[in-house]
Amino acid sequence: MTLNDTLAKYSDWSFEAAFAVVVLAMLLLVIEYATYRSKLVAERELVAAGGVGSSLAETVPGRVENTAGRTLSERFGNMGRALVVVAAALMIASIVLRGLATERFPLGNMYEFVAMACAAAIVFSLVMLRKPAYRILWVYVLAPVAVLMFVAATVLYADAAPVVPALRSFWLPIHVTIISVGSGIFLLAGAASVLFLLRIHQPEGSERGVLGAIAARLPDAQVLDRLAYRTTIVGFPLFGIGIILGAIWAEAAWGRFWGWDPKETVSFITWVIYAAYLHARATSGWRNTRAAWINVAGFVAMLFNLFIINMVVSGLHSYAGLN
Repeated sequence: MTLNDTLAKYSDWSFEAAFAVVVLAMLLLVIEYATYRSKLVAERELVAAGGVGSSLAETVPGRVENTAGRTLSERFGNMGRALVVVAAALMIASIVLRGLATERFPLGNMYEFVAMACAAAIVFSLVMLRKPAYRILWVYVLAPVAVLMFVAATVLYADAAPVVPALRSFWLPIHVTIISVGSGIFLLAGAASVLFLLRIHQPEGSERGVLGAIAARLPDAQVLDRLAYRTTIVGFPLFGIGIILGAIWAEAAWGRFWGWDPKETVSFITWVIYAAYLHARATSGWRNTRAAWINVAGFVAMLFNLFIINMVVSGLHSYAGLN
């Protein structure tokens, strides 16, 4: 394999530009979030003011009441979401350029895996958060994405180079792509469950303190619960298929389907946790906070599998590229 240094540089610059755009988009969306008012808050403020302008609150729910405030929130929000599309395009370009530079599929180390997962999280969120009721949640998607991108560009960064012989297989783009995309989807599901738990403890009309001020701008708890569930039922089968395909690859590479390698074991545990969430979500008495906590535990297990297992524990899947 040959290495194209020029394309490798363009790939790195695209990733760095994507990170800068994500941070800028997040700042704009934070401004939107700060100037946003839920319908119930708007109605309470209008009632406190004697009902003046109540017709405006009914016609434009979910925005601050006066025209200037409403325009400020919408303008910053629209600019932020437009930049998210730009960031997604830059991240995809970075991945494609890395592949062209190395003449291989760009998923050979943790830097490339995290880049793919972040791109999947943003692209999937562009689909799931397109409804007006969900748009205010973009801040909670971009914040963890920005953290992951920063870690990828610093701690996890690896120069463009050929992969180790064990990864020179047609199973790499199949197995690892599915796992990384599923991981990106679970990021949105985990964020939705955390926000659901916050909304449950800060119900509409009874918000208190700093957390209450944050929760007041969130959608209804059931809306967040449905978002977490609908997202998980997309990521869960993808993650399961990725594990099965990994087992098939293991049989071809190592002569066995399953060997309880640390990566295999924690991946299976993560899958079981998400299966438990879906079961709990469908079980009466577990649908609210109990199921949400299981979903959060699944996301924590996925992060543990990505960082701790790859960076600390030695195993057959130790291809982090950090040496």
